[in-house]
Amino acid sequence: MPWKERTALEERKAFIEEWRKGDESVAGLCRCFGISRDSAYKWIKRYEVNGEAGLAELSRAPHDSPQRMAQKTEGAILKLRQEHARWGPRKLLAYLKRHQPNQHWPAASTVGQLLRREGLAHGRRKRQRTPPYSAPLSHATAPNQVWCIDYKGWFLCGDGSRCDPLTITDACSRCLLRCRAVAKTNEEGARAVLEAVFHEYGMPEAIRSDNGAPFATSAPGGLSRLSIWWLRLGIRHERIKPGRPDQNGRHERMHQTLAQETANPPRANLRLQQEAFRSFEHEYNFVRPHEALAYRTPGDLYVASNRQYPCRLPEIEYPREMLVRRISSMGQLSWKHRDACISKVLAGERVGLLEIEDDLFEVYFGPLVLGWFDSVALTFVADRAPRWHRPTGAEPLRTSAPSDPDDKADQLKTGEV
Repeated sequence: MPWKERTALEERKAFIEEWRKGDESVAGLCRCFGISRDSAYKWIKRYEVNGEAGLAELSRAPHDSPQRMAQKTEGAILKLRQEHARWGPRKLLAYLKRHQPNQHWPAASTVGQLLRREGLAHGRRKRQRTPPYSAPLSHATAPNQVWCIDYKGWFLCGDGSRCDPLTITDACSRCLLRCRAVAKTNEEGARAVLEAVFHEYGMPEAIRSDNGAPFATSAPGGLSRLSIWWLRLGIRHERIKPGRPDQNGRHERMHQTLAQETANPPRANLRLQQEAFRSFEHEYNFVRPHEALAYRTPGDLYVASNRQYPCRLPEIEYPREMLVRRISSMGQLSWKHRDACISKVLAGERVGLLEIEDDLFEVYFGPLVLGWFDSVALTFVADRAPRWHRPTGAEPLRTSAPSDPDDKADQLKTGEV
């Protein structure tokens, strides 16, 4: 026959049965069952009070825990969570500690347990992630060094009207400088929004965008009318690599939150949608703690630029070593009464020519190398990998107020006639 095994409960019942017979002393029963006298008297007492039910194992959890979260604290956390349904435990705690610093708040793990218990948190499916690509924005160590600009992607409002949000953020502080629905995703719409931002916050050192219109074109250097305007203002244009939105990851992450908070679902019409964008701007900048900012808000870190938007659009000045030519309205460069086609995007703009070999010139627009001009064959070849460059020993490229078109001496000096 196989050995029979008994559970701890069955052992206790057998012990009590032998004790009730009274044939053996408690000490003898303890030796027989291999237990201490304290254990024996404990189970005898429980049996006398509750019968056989008292022989079952009881929970060892304390009846009252001094570390348990106070009801008032639970209420404050749950109320804030209901107001901001997409904030996690750490974000909720950062906000509460900021606004009630004298209150004792529990750990983030405890808050997470509370949210799960109340049905306000749900587990996420874990995904394998690649390491973040941070190199392109590693130089954004102070406000206004780099701004990021992009269109969120259009969607329809409740009345069927199309909404195209244009967003601008500061790369260092994550401050959302503007989120506006524009009528058209063209140069005029983007420029109007940017001018308002420049008047309010000043100008950045660089603006980062993707390679789509109106930020870039297939023209030499990827120039567009919008990026030409930036260069004349002394703003460097940075473009991410095609198919690499992760190179503008901070801005794309903001877009995800923007969509969740303002377009899920969309508002009834454009006016209400724009009001939602304005409310989101305020909350994102001054209310919502950011984990990447050590749970501070962008408004805590951002300061306006000291580069003021000029009243008149400056002209780009070139070093003395360069010849300067103005591109015609047809996009042509005039050379000894003959024309060479450059690009219509540059119509009306001045370019610099730096001779690198006999009759061969590098063509610049500001500090950007566009390609090479052969003055004999009157041909222009665009640089497939446009680069920022300053000729060795040359004066720095700069901008200044436009010269008087009637000043013939100045025109002769720059070679424009």
